[in-house]
Amino acid sequence: MSSSTHVPSPRTRRLLSALAVTVVAVSPLVPVAAAADPGEPTLVLVHGAFADATSWDGVAAELRDRGYPVVAVNNPLRGPRNDSAALQNVLDGIDGPVVLVGHSYGGVVVTNTHNPKVKANVYIAAFAPAQGEFVQGLLDPIRFPGSRLLPPALQVRVVDDPTGIAGRNVDGYIDAPYFHPIFAQDVSPETAADMYAHQHSAALSANLEPSGAPSWATTPSWYLISSQDHVIPAAAQRFMAGRAAPATTREISASHASPVSQPVAVADTIVEAANSVR
Repeated sequence: MSSSTHVPSPRTRRLLSALAVTVVAVSPLVPVAAAADPGEPTLVLVHGAFADATSWDGVAAELRDRGYPVVAVNNPLRGPRNDSAALQNVLDGIDGPVVLVGHSYGGVVVTNTHNPKVKANVYIAAFAPAQGEFVQGLLDPIRFPGSRLLPPALQVRVVDDPTGIAGRNVDGYIDAPYFHPIFAQDVSPETAADMYAHQHSAALSANLEPSGAPSWATTPSWYLISSQDHVIPAAAQRFMAGRAAPATTREISASHASPVSQPVAVADTIVEAANSVR
């Protein structure tokens, strides 16, 4: 007997699964309910400070075009313990293997996330701290000169924050005149203005909180260095990449905002990691 029921192709099922995960992962504090195709790892993208999940739009589109389920989470930017717990909530709702991808401070969150679903870490111009290290210490101008993330470019403000003392916290953000030349000098002024409009400030305490045991010590890792980075100097990135298991390391001529300025190159590195866990 014939049937009119339409059965989606495997690629269509993967894309629908990715869409479902992305929609429900808008808040990382809400558990995600989705089943990824068991043949493909889910690629979970974690943004850093001074950005939001839209910073992954170009990379996510490229990865979905290649058939991968993708989740771009909203990182709270409150500190390694808080933010890795929020990421764990997202991972709880994903079936099958996961590749974690962190940009900038998002690498700290990836480093502090330990979950058996995670089969590979990918660091994109990211912090990859060892136990006890903290972000500000890894920006040591003696060992790794060149960061321009300093006042007056870096400004502070008091914000409402339920994780802070008395519901308040002190956050840092990049002031408007400095955002383009420091954070994303290789994108157009229009793109930089859009990125600035999406900027999320980060708790200053997040830069000082010591990191826990690093997941890169036990998880295969990839690192894509941005050689023209004005936030995390390339020398610091090479140092962190060199000790991460060690990581499979690639390097591109890009600003700190390589996910925006070079989404195809970033996607290539993520796919290389994803292919290793099949």
